[in-house]
Amino acid sequence: MTIDPDQIRAEIDVLLAQLPDPGDLDNAEKEPLESRLAELEGIARRLSEAHDVLLAALESAEKG
Repeated sequence: MTIDPDQIRAEIDVLLAQLPDPGDLDNAEKEPLESRLAELEGIARRLSEAHDVLLAALESAEKG
């Protein structure tokens, strides 16, 4: 894992870019519950992946 801040930012940006636009969430109430749950699971997965990238970067920085 790299500790280069620019590369870490780029990885996080890619993951967060996959999240839905918050303005689109206003229309989410019109979608079926199953669709909304699937979207929430996708959001949770992307945020977990971003967390993992940050955690790995911190671990790499600690190891030096």
